[in-house]
Amino acid sequence: MTLTGKTAVITGSNSGIGLGIAQEMAKAGANVVLNSFTNRDEDHAIATEISKNHGVEARYIQADMSKGDQCRALIEKAGVCDILINNAGIQHVAPIDEFPVEKWDAIIAINMSSAFHTTAAALPVMRKAGWGRVINIASAHGLTASPFKSAYIAAKHGVVGMTKSVALETAREPITANAICPGYVLTPLVEEQIPDTMREYDMSREDVINNVMLKRQPSKEFATVEQMGGTAVFLASDAAAQITGTTISVDGGWTAL
Repeated sequence: MTLTGKTAVITGSNSGIGLGIAQEMAKAGANVVLNSFTNRDEDHAIATEISKNHGVEARYIQADMSKGDQCRALIEKAGVCDILINNAGIQHVAPIDEFPVEKWDAIIAINMSSAFHTTAAALPVMRKAGWGRVINIASAHGLTASPFKSAYIAAKHGVVGMTKSVALETAREPITANAICPGYVLTPLVEEQIPDTMREYDMSREDVINNVMLKRQPSKEFATVEQMGGTAVFLASDAAAQITGTTISVDGGWTAL
């Protein structure tokens, strides 16, 4: 599966799942545009390293995904957007009657509305090029629910629904839209949470992973960022040309429960 000559724009991609996807896209030959809300030397250094390691063009463009105008400007600055991967996201946990309004607004803006803005800006670019892929990183929580995560779950359900709508609007064109729904993925952020959770529950690392973090993931194994990237590469490939308007779960069986 080669993506040589294509350009992938990945939001929220200076770490974690987004960076993993960018790396796999570059391995497959795609040029990549990385993004986050910061504008540090180390952000641009990540792009330089990807370019050096994989022989592709890699750039970093700062844009705050909580702001619609910056979401659209990201696509404009990228210039080319054959593959759009909406990955940016944040989380907050609280009962709905105690959920801070500002946190609700931020989660909806970054996790869902950003995908609307980037997709609206990218589709004309894809149509002009005669080819495109929209890949939204949703969640197992885009298909099911848990308590105390109302904003995140609402946003991810919304992303899944929007994915289906975009797929129908582009069904007669060489453009597809799909959502990847991960369960727990072993990112640096999740890895950092393990020692604190061990102390909180007075458990071993193995018990925390199996009985707390992966309680709802039947495989009892984390997905990896490389697996997330590989799934995205597949959805961008010609092999997936007739896959559109659907979800692919990378969740160790979570949504089969």
